[in-house]
Order: sequence, then structure tokens, then C-alpha cells
Amino acid sequence: MQVGSLIRRAAMHYKDAPCLVEDTRIVTFRDFDRLTDQLGNALLATGLRPGDRVGVLLPNGIDCLVAYYALAKSGLVRVSLNTRETPDNHAYKLADSGSRAVICGDEEIVPETLDFVFRPDEIAEMTSTGAQTPCAVDRDLEAPYRLGYTGGTTGKPKGVTLTMRGETAELSAFLTDLMPEMRQGDTFLHAAPIAHASGAFFLPALVRGVRSLVMKKFDPASFIALAEAEQASMTFLVPTMLAMIMEQPACESADLRLRRIAYGASPIAETLLRKGEARFGKVFAQTYGQAESPMVITCLKPDEHDRVGSCGRPFTTVEAGIVDDDDNFLAPGEIGEIVCRGTQLMAYYWNRPEATAEAFRNGWLHTGDIGRMDEDGFFYILDRKNDMLISGGYNVYPREVEDVLLAYDGVVEAAVVGLPDEKWGDRVIAVIAGRDGIDGDAVLAFVKTKLANYKQPKSIEIWPELPKSGANKILRREIRDTIAARPMAAAQ
Repeated sequence: MQVGSLIRRAAMHYKDAPCLVEDTRIVTFRDFDRLTDQLGNALLATGLRPGDRVGVLLPNGIDCLVAYYALAKSGLVRVSLNTRETPDNHAYKLADSGSRAVICGDEEIVPETLDFVFRPDEIAEMTSTGAQTPCAVDRDLEAPYRLGYTGGTTGKPKGVTLTMRGETAELSAFLTDLMPEMRQGDTFLHAAPIAHASGAFFLPALVRGVRSLVMKKFDPASFIALAEAEQASMTFLVPTMLAMIMEQPACESADLRLRRIAYGASPIAETLLRKGEARFGKVFAQTYGQAESPMVITCLKPDEHDRVGSCGRPFTTVEAGIVDDDDNFLAPGEIGEIVCRGTQLMAYYWNRPEATAEAFRNGWLHTGDIGRMDEDGFFYILDRKNDMLISGGYNVYPREVEDVLLAYDGVVEAAVVGLPDEKWGDRVIAVIAGRDGIDGDAVLAFVKTKLANYKQPKSIEIWPELPKSGANKILRREIRDTIAARPMAAAQ
């Protein structure tokens, strides 16, 4: 099914009901259909052709979503860019994707080599004067629909080619497993970046007649106030955002009626989860995915959160398993690499055939995540394959240590990295951030009661905040490089 037809059908079903709300601006379902038609037609009138790549570098807001779906209707391939990243990041992705154009804000710095740069005034004119006829370029369902990019935590980000078939498979998975109770009359509060995970929830909301309420920028106090004032019923948060919300005094007293909080992008500490359940009830649903399988590999439903540390079972339309280094499938309880397959997967890495072949060995996507599966089919992620440390001859999974650190009251973020050490191989170092006044020695003493000696950090540092990617993932590599660059770091 073409994504444009979903928008037209939503306009027919829900008509003048509010589709998008940003501050005082309201766009109805009919408005959204019209705006995306006008912009899509206007973009094609410039000389852009279906299949051309177009970057979108806009902050959270209605205009960002109009741009996304105008490209879908016109057959242009979206390259999502996150405003939290640097101009160098943007330039790299635009060049790597071969983009001909970019839709961006006035303040954004973009390469002069592009054929077209569309700023807000031009977009406003295009959506007001563009042809008011349907923009309906039918694309092959296996053709490139949009390009995402990997997080770049281990090297240069790779372009991930996603198809329209994959997009509708993700939509189906969300409505079947993650948020089956979505219905007309609900309000979905988009607080996380639309350019990343939160944007994936717009299409499910649209087809179900749900009002999407967009925050320009996340702030925990503003989130609480807006969720209360607008009676938001659903949202998506990364665990760090939830921790910040729970720290607000207003969180306890506000009249919040969230009945589904989806979360993902990073692991959640059990203590934070239990605090969240005590405040909101059993409303949390975890989704595990990656750029190559956006948001959809496994799902942990609200009534399954007694499985401490699990990321859930595969979505209904996804197969998953655990394999060893020779790609033999392992029995429950054994540790190996998580692999998956399904129609939601990327088609290939953009212009990287060797990386594509490596990722899709034997027909399965190799996620690079180390984990295990229990007897009931629930998956548990231990860490990224490339992040595993070897200390004193033993495997140390940073995520396991980070989970213990996050269990200490007041710790909001944690990262564990290794530095070369003649004695240990990898010297385990922890970096934390959180509430003012955290005592590193007390945290280290707590960790020593929870972990075997070889897993314990040799030292703990307290930073104001941990560096993150535009997708809100903590950058262990940057932390490690910062520490390693200090004089005498290797000798400490």
C-alpha cells in the first residue's frame, strides 16, 4: 500500500478533526492531506524527480511532518536529519546519500553544492500556492522510500535503505503489538525527536484518527504541564526522559492520564521502571529495534514487565533467534548474537554492498547485539558485540554494569568503557551523571555488593551529563576517547 493513500483515507474518515497540534496551531486531517499534496506537487515542479533524495532538517513541529509525507506522496526519498547533530554530520549524510535538495530552517548550515535549499518562507509559499490536486506518485514497494542512518557509535554512519513495504510492516507491528488500543479520541504527545523514534508513532496515530500533540523541545516540567492540560493518553520516551519527568515535584500531583508509555532506544533501570509503574500503573511497553529494523524486533508488553531485563518477544510479524559466531542457532539460555528477519527490515545499506552481505548472512539480519533467549521466547540484550570488554580473562558486558549503576538512587545516566591495561586487558571505567551531590565512593561501594570482582569498575567518574547522539544514545566511544586522551590515562 502507498503511504499517500493512507493519508487520503484518514482525511476521508476523520475530516475536520484535529490531526496535529503545535502550540496554538491546529491542522486537521483534511488540512494535512491538502498541505502534503501542495508541497509534494511544488517540489516536483522544481525539477526534482521521484527517486531523488531530499534531506529534511527541521525541528520538532508540524512543518517537519508535512515535509516527511509530502516526500512520500511525491516519490522523493526522505533523508531524515536531526537538528541536534552538527553541520558536519548533516553534510556527510547529504553527500553520502547523494541528496539533491534539503528542506531546512533559516539558521541551519547546509552544503552549497546542493541543487535546491528550501527555507521556511519558500516552504510556506509552496504549501499555500502549490497545485491543489492530489499528489500521488506510485512507487514500487521495494524501491527506496527513505534513508535512515545508523548511530555511528563504532564508525561512520551507514545509510539504511528503507522501503514502503517496510514502512507499512512497521505500521502493522505497532498497531498489532505495541499500541493495539490506539483509537480515535486519543492524544499522542510527541516529546522525543520526530527525526528519530517519536516520528515512527505519527503514521499509526494518523490511521487511527489520533490527535498528535508536538513539543518543539523536550523539557520535563513542560511535558507534565502539557500532558495534564491536553489530557494526553499516549507518548514515547527514552528512559532518560522518564527519569527527568519522575524527578519533577509536579509529577506526583499532576492529573496525568497516560495509559500507554512506549519506551526504547536504551535500556531502562529496574528501579526507574518500578517508580514509573507506581506512579502511572502498568502502562509501559518496550520496543527494541535498530536503524536496520526500525523500532521493530521485539516488544515487551505492559503485563510482561515482571521479566526483569527482558526486551520482550518478537513482534507478531518478526522472527528472531540467537546464533554463535558460525551462525548456528543456539538453545535457550545460551549467549550469542541476536538475528531477525521480516518484511520490516531494510533493503540494503546505501552504496555498501559488502556491509550489506555481512549484515544479511544466511538471510538473517545480524544485529550486532549480544543476548540470550529464555525458555518462553523472551529475549535479553547483554550488550553490543563491539562493546564487550575482557577483564582478567573474563567477558564483561558494559550494560550489565550500567544496570547496577542505574539502580543506585540519584544516578540518571551511566556508561561503562574499557581502557587498555597491562594487568587486566581492559580496565573497567564507569562514568555517571545524575542528581547533585552523588558520592562516587558510595556508588562504587554499592556496585561492589552487586557484581563479581572482575566486573566492578576500577574507578567511577561523575560528569554533569553524558554525551549522546542525535538519537539520544549515549556515546561510549566518545567517553572512552575523552578519558584516553588525558595525560597518563593509560598508566592510571
